[in-house]
Formats: sequence, C-alpha cells, structure tokens
Amino acid sequence: MRKFHTVTVVGLGVIGGSYAKALSALGYRVLGVDSDAQTLQAAADDGAIEQGASDPDAFFAQSDLIVFALYPSRIADYLHAHLHAIAADCVLTDVAGLKSHFVQQICASLADRADLQFVFCHPMAGREKRGYAYADPSVFCGANFIVTPTRTACEETIERVEALAREIGFGRIRRITPQLHDEMIAFTSQLPHAIAVALINGDTHPDTGDFIGDSYRDLTRIANINEDLWTQLFLENADNLIAQLDAFERQLRIVRDAVAARDAQTLRETMIRAGIRRRKLESDRAKTQ
Repeated sequence: MRKFHTVTVVGLGVIGGSYAKALSALGYRVLGVDSDAQTLQAAADDGAIEQGASDPDAFFAQSDLIVFALYPSRIADYLHAHLHAIAADCVLTDVAGLKSHFVQQICASLADRADLQFVFCHPMAGREKRGYAYADPSVFCGANFIVTPTRTACEETIERVEALAREIGFGRIRRITPQLHDEMIAFTSQLPHAIAVALINGDTHPDTGDFIGDSYRDLTRIANINEDLWTQLFLENADNLIAQLDAFERQLRIVRDAVAARDAQTLRETMIRAGIRRRKLESDRAKTQ
C-alpha cells in the first residue's frame, strides 16, 4: 500500500497540531497552514512542521494528503477557494465532528475535480482546551477513529487513510454512514458536553470548590468548552441532539421520581443496569488496545 509523503495540515489547533506532531514524529514531511503567525512559529520551533504559511496554495500544489482541521462550517468554502491549487490525485481528509450537511457541500465542491478524493473522518480524541499549545499526539493512542465513506473516495484510498490512522496510534476504526455518525455523536459527544455545561451552570453556592471530589471534576472537565465550535456543532446537529436530550431527561426523571418516592428498589435496579453497561464499554475498549 502506497504511503503518503507530504502532508499539509490546515488549522494547527489542538487536533490539527496533534496531527502535525504525530506525523512529523513518524517521518512524514508536514507543512502547516494557519492564520496565526505565532502558532506557525511555535509549530516550526517544535519540529511539528517543516514550513508554515497562512496562504495554502504553494503547499497544496506539492501535497499528496491534505488534512482540514477547521470548523465544519468553514471547510467547504475554504476548499472551494483553493481548489485550483491542489495537486492532481491528492487525497483530502478532515477531522470534523459533524458530517451530513458538510459532506454534501464537499461533494458539490469536488464536482469539477474528479482527480481528487476526499475521505471523511472523525478522530474521537481531543481536549477541552483550545489552541496549538495544548496539541499532544498521545490523545490518539487507542482512541476511536470514525470513517464515513462516500462516492468521493475509492476503497484503496480509504484504506490508505485508515492505515495512517493506525500508524498515528488510533485503536478501533469504524466505518458508518454520515447520517449514523451524526446520530451517534449526538449521544456520545454532544450530550455529555451539554450535561457538563448544565451541571456547572447549575451551581449557585459560592464555596463549591471546598467540596469538590473526583466525580464532580470528571463530570465537569469538558465544561471548559470552546464555545464557538460547540455552539456550531450543537445547532448543526439540533434534531439528533434534542432527541438525546429528551431521552436523558426521561432517565433523569426515573431517578428523580424514585428518590421522591423513597423507592430503593428502583434506584438499585437503575444503578445496577448502569454499572453493567459501563463495564461492558470498558471491556469493549480493552479488546481494541
């Protein structure tokens, strides 16, 4: 299987920066594109990129893989603006946390470039912090990697991107449709963030910090959120997220009603069921590592 040689990473934030660091450490030639000069300098100083620029055209012309680590709403327009500069037979991929609407836009953008292939991906890794300063390739180790194949890429190209993901350190790689991706992400990613935000905002006591234990820290860690990105993710996947919020409210109501009724049996059964499901998740994860 052919390996990539020159990779351009567009957007050197937490995920894009982590990609650049991981790929450089593996010996790939990595070029970085970002609008912030200080970020480019930091990435060059770290050895994460060979060169950096704010204008991608020169880099796109010499790349055989381009990773778009931008907000989902920006990728289609960005690709359209620089489509002319991309080398023939280049492979394109992304790290976006939403797919359905975004995938349709990309497919339309590539209508006049049949020589290009786009493999839609979602690395299920990252941090609640933002910016290159928090980029760390160790977040990929054993993490889930989602691929949503479309007509924009052939089987061989998808396999090349999946092989690269394994090389970076990802564990389980799963192929699903863009629609199923957005349904699942509403539950496994967006709902936990919504819960964390609601939990932290529900605090009205000035001395909460004196009573915090690991459970509160774990549950609220992701409340330190990138508000611009997550507002976009929530709204562009609104129907799926609302369905998951409603389902969560129903489960929370079961706990609330059992407490109000002093119903120990229902509480115990609910907790036992949750424990069984949680242990299964851990077991399934261990099998992929």
